[in-house]
This record gives sequence, structure tokens and C-alpha cells, in this order.
Amino acid sequence: MRELRSIPLVILMALLFVSSSRSQEINARVNVVAGQIGTAVDKKVFQTLQTALMDFVNKRKWTSDVFAANERISCSFLINLQQSVETGVYKATMTVQSARPVYNSSYLSPLINFQDNDFTFRYVEFQPLEFNENRVSGTEPLAANLTAVIAFYVNLIIGLDYDSFSPKGGDPYFVKAMAIVNAAPEGRNISGWKAFDGQRNRYWLMENLTNSRYSLIHDAYYSFYRLAMDKMYENETEARQQLFNCLNMLNTLHTENPNIMIIPFFFQGKSDEIINVFRKAPVQDRVRAAEILQKLDITNASKYKQELR
Repeated sequence: MRELRSIPLVILMALLFVSSSRSQEINARVNVVAGQIGTAVDKKVFQTLQTALMDFVNKRKWTSDVFAANERISCSFLINLQQSVETGVYKATMTVQSARPVYNSSYLSPLINFQDNDFTFRYVEFQPLEFNENRVSGTEPLAANLTAVIAFYVNLIIGLDYDSFSPKGGDPYFVKAMAIVNAAPEGRNISGWKAFDGQRNRYWLMENLTNSRYSLIHDAYYSFYRLAMDKMYENETEARQQLFNCLNMLNTLHTENPNIMIIPFFFQGKSDEIINVFRKAPVQDRVRAAEILQKLDITNASKYKQELR
């Protein structure tokens, strides 16, 4: 329950007591795929890892807020192991997805659909998964990198979910995620945490979300979800206008900062959803939307041109 209404104190305390055992924020699926790892490694290790990560994400308390069971944030982590670098050390990619419910519907609108290609970690079967936000680097860098990366994305998931419900509501969790970036493990084979590791990594993602120069992105998230998608059932025309407002914000941000990571990150997984919203719009609105979208979401430019003109 992210907002506690006027409930008598005795009843509220009882509700909090009852819900304390189910107050975690995340409802995550974790899949570890090891098809590219040779037979020299017992594949049972990866099933153990998968279970351990599920428990790490779903059973840990990540915020001070109380969530009802049906308020938990739906997300998934797909870890695709690509190589056994050395005994117990694996290079992988990880696809992170999250979604949030749209009001007055059973529809889940995608929030994150991102693949991280810089994920190398150490895991020995049954090793405890430890994470301390005051000592992110842990005692062994590659083992600590496993939980640091997962914790980073959990805070990102929570932050964007909160941003979608209230203006700049996710700020505390972006600060936590940036703190993980700044204190991340360092060592051989560890990458994705530094500005010089590439242009599309964890550092740049969080730099974009915490830099006041790009604060318009938070208004865009709120406008897209709370003012557009959540209003679609009760007033489709007004909701579509709010989506236009969101696109205009993103267009302004893109014009002033054409190469920032957060713009393509925002659009990943959203093209079909946006097309469906504008498909019923008057032709002039469809054309206007297509012009903006082709500039902002280059990967899906041909799709917008074909579907919205």
C-alpha cells in the first residue's frame, strides 16, 4: 500500500502486522540460461544460482514502504551465460524487463526492456549472495559484482515505477543506484560501471537519470504512464494528448542532447504500445506522431512510418 488512507490506528497497525511478511516490493522471475556453457560444468549449479537470485530479489526489503501483494512490481531477469572465463567465473548478458499495471485494465505497460552486455561474475554453488549498500565492493570483486549488478537494476526498476506514479517519485532510488555505480567492484573482467566502458552502460544510464540537465525525462515518464496510459480508459482523446505532451518533452530533450542514452532506453519495448494508442487518432495526429517518433526511436522508424501514416 503505497498510499495509506485515513484508517483507524488500531486497524492500520493490524494491517501492517499482517502484511509485514508479504511487504517486499518485487515480484521477479529469474532465468539462468547455460546452453553455451560446456559439459565440464555441472548445470545443477545454474539452477541453484537461479533459485538463489530469485530469493535475493524477491525476499529482500528494498524500500521502507509497505506493499500489498498485488502492488509488487512485476519484472524479470534473463541471464544468458556465454562463457566460463575460469572456474566459477562466467561472462553473461542480462535482459532486464519490468512493467506496471494500467488503471482500469488488466494490461501491463512495459517500463524497462534492456539488455546489459557487461556482466561477469563469480558464483560457486551455495555461496551466500551478500549485498551491503554501504560496502558494495564486498570482499571479492567478481562475487560482489553479481549482487551489485542485480541490486543496481532492482533500484532502477523501483525508481522508474515510482516515477510513473508521482512526479520525480523515483529520485531516492536513482540516488541509491548511482551510489552503487560509484562504489562498484573493480577488477579484471569487470566493466559497465565506468564512463569509459562505453556509451550505453550502467554508468551512463544513471548519469542521465540523476543529472538535473535531463530532468525532463522524469516528467516524460510521469506523463506517459500516469497522465496518458492510466487515463486511456476514461478519456482516450485526452490521454492521447498527454502522450503527445510526453513525446514533445522527449523531443525537446533529444534536440538539446541528441546522444544521451535515456532516450532510446525509454522507447525499448514501447513501439507496439504507442502505435496502438495512435492508431485510432485522426490522420493529422497520426502523421504528427509518426514524424516525432521516427526521430526519437530510430530502431522502429520504419514501423511508425508504415503503421501511423
